[in-house]
Order: sequence, then C-alpha cells, then structure tokens
Amino acid sequence: MIYPTRMAVLAAVIGAPFALLVAILRPDIWYAGVGWPLAVLALVLVDAWISRAGANATLALPRSTAVGVPLAVRVSIALSGGRDVRSAQVALASDVLLAFDDDARLTVPLEQGRGVGEIMLTPRRRGTAHLGSLWVRWAGPLGLVWRQKRIVAKQSLAILPDVRAIHDQGAQIFQRHAVQGLMAQVDRGDGQDFDALVEFRSGMDRRAIDWKQSARHRRLYAKEYRTERNSQIVFAIDAGRQMSDPVAGVPRIDRAVSAALLAGWVALKLGDRVALNAFDSRPRVASGFIGGARAFPELQHLAAEIEYSGEESNYTFALTMLAARLTRRSMIVLFTEFTDPTSADFMVRAIARLLKTHLVLIVVLRDEELETIVDRAPVAAADVTRAVTAAALLRDRRLVLLRLQHMGVHVIESEHDRVGERLVEGYIDLKRRSLL
Repeated sequence: MIYPTRMAVLAAVIGAPFALLVAILRPDIWYAGVGWPLAVLALVLVDAWISRAGANATLALPRSTAVGVPLAVRVSIALSGGRDVRSAQVALASDVLLAFDDDARLTVPLEQGRGVGEIMLTPRRRGTAHLGSLWVRWAGPLGLVWRQKRIVAKQSLAILPDVRAIHDQGAQIFQRHAVQGLMAQVDRGDGQDFDALVEFRSGMDRRAIDWKQSARHRRLYAKEYRTERNSQIVFAIDAGRQMSDPVAGVPRIDRAVSAALLAGWVALKLGDRVALNAFDSRPRVASGFIGGARAFPELQHLAAEIEYSGEESNYTFALTMLAARLTRRSMIVLFTEFTDPTSADFMVRAIARLLKTHLVLIVVLRDEELETIVDRAPVAAADVTRAVTAAALLRDRRLVLLRLQHMGVHVIESEHDRVGERLVEGYIDLKRRSLL
C-alpha cells in the first residue's frame, strides 16, 4: 500500500492559495497555478519509486509466558532494496488477552535495511493469545510517501499461571518455614503420630508425659511424636464473576491460582497430597489427590484449565459436592471474594457444614480500591457519598470475616503481592499446631 505523508498533504494544500491568487490576478494564465500541485504530485511519484522495497518482519515469541508478567517481544525487520531507509514503523494487531505499551507501535532504526526493536506487552488473562497481523511502513527519502505492507504472522502465545514466586522465592520460603527433615530431633514433637517412648528430659513438653508408664517404671517417661505426613490439602478456587475483577491489572482468580500453586508446591515437598477444585455456578474443575514433588507439573496444568466466568458463585452446590468427594479429614483452602451480604450468608452456611469434619482456611484479597476511597480526603460532595458507601461495604466485609473466625474458620486477608507467602505461612502454622 502506498499513500502520502502529512508533509505531502500540507505541501499540496499550501499551493491552493497560490493557484487561487493566479486565477484572480491573471485569468489568462490561470493554468500556471496548477503547476504547484502538479510539481508536488511529481515529487510524490518520484519518492514512491525511490522507496520501493520488499519488507519482511518476524516476531521472536516464547512458547509461553505468565499472566501479569511484562514481556519484551523482539521484532526483526529486513527491507530488501531499501538501503536508504533509515527507520521503519511497526504495528501489531491487538489481542484482548494482551495489553501493549504505546498502542503496540514501534519505530525501529535501520542500518543497511535491517533493524531490531522490542515491543513491551503484558498478558492480562490466561489463555492463548493470537498475533495474526503485523504492519510495517517506511517513508521515502523525500518524506512525501508512506509504503506499508501487511505481514501475516499467525503466531500464538500461551499465557499460563504466574509461577515466578516458586522459581524466585520457593526455595527460600521452603527453607524458612519447612524445617522438617533437617534433623531427626527437630522432626519429632511437631506432629501427632506416636514415634517412641523416651525418658523425660529437661525442655520437653510436660503434656507429653505418660503417667502410667512412668508409674510402672518409677521414672518419668514421655511420648515422642513425629510429624504427620500425607495430609490432604484441597485448593477450592471461586471462579465466579467477582473473582474476574482485576486487582492491579490482574484478575483476582489469577492471583488466587498463583498463590495456590506456591502453597501446593510447598505441600508436595512436605509430603502432603494436594487436589484442585474450581467452581462458579457449578463445579468446573475437580481433580483427585496427587502427591510427590514430581506431580507439580500436573497441578500447574490443572490450574491453567480454570476458565474465567461471568456467572454467580453457588457455594452451597459446589462445597456440598466437594465434601461428598472427600473420604477423610482434609484441609480446604477456599479462595473467594464477596461483596453483598446475601452471597456471603450462603457461603457461611455452606462452610458451617464443612467445619464438622474438615479444616477450612479462607483466603481473600484486601479491597485496596475501597480502602483508598475511604482514606482519600473528600473534595466534592460526591466524594463524601462515595466514601460513606465504601466504608459501609468494608464494614459488611469485616463482619463476615469476623463471623467466620468465630465459627472456627481460619481467615487470611492479604495484599495481592503477598498472598502466596501469607498462605504458606498460614499452612505451615496449622501444620505445626497439628490441626490438619
């Protein structure tokens, strides 16, 4: 495609008053005024002829990337026969799953017709992004004409859950919290499986004294325990409408998936068994229990299959079906979000039935938007109304969380960038207290 630049249009427009003036002053030679636009047209044709070149552009896309992680995509441009061209502009076709900097436009400097540049993009949701078209345009030496070519890329980018915390901080978090297995003495006393009967020593827990055996041997004897392994951990992720709302540019459900993968990785390393469950109006993902550190890729694959949903969450149906599949006491980690008291009441009633058999831990993200509205100084009357409404929503939210805590539910309310670490801390604390 060839079309004039802004400079060519302005040059043609500037000649219009000159042609009008010649026609008014010298009607007999009115055709002399047409010389200016004809000269501009001739220069445009010359510039289009000089700038002719074949264009080729390629994208260096990785096979996959993580949601919410900025990615620099390398763009390589080659113009055959365009050695006099100093720069070229590149534009990418947008995709709903991706957010581009500078509207996916880039100016690439060229040297001998070749150049390399980078376009920054940020995946906004999980899925497969398709980059189908790529446009390259360059100006002629006179700057009067644009030459543009559309290149069909037909490339795709798989957007997976964010597991940066596991690669960057997983080993540190594991060493910080999971001290089991470093020494046999450390491994004892933290669980509830009986290991041995030993003579009582200074520093041991007095509640571990076996008084019957002590009276029989006339010496104090205490029970030693080893850490219980093979516990069942179920990550139940609410995939309903409210979990699709973004927090700092990333949907809540993706924050939950990343935190679940980090905690699941630690649980698998500690010898526990992990299952993944996702639901909205009905159960969507329901996996069996897996164990061993080598099973983590399977857990990651299951997490990538959790879809976004616009339906309301049905806690009663989903949690009842989950409880029916569990044959022994398990720890249920529920990632959810609630705003209205009605849905929160259904959630509380469904969780109350789970507490009879299982240990329940609820993870919610702090609503930083509402907190910002409440803390911001009002400027207009509408700001006061907005702050009062936000304060009422936060109050209802805190009342629900307090109600859950009084029932015996463990609650974690965390910032979006620390939810994974907070969840691991809560899981390790419950494990050390032998509540699993």
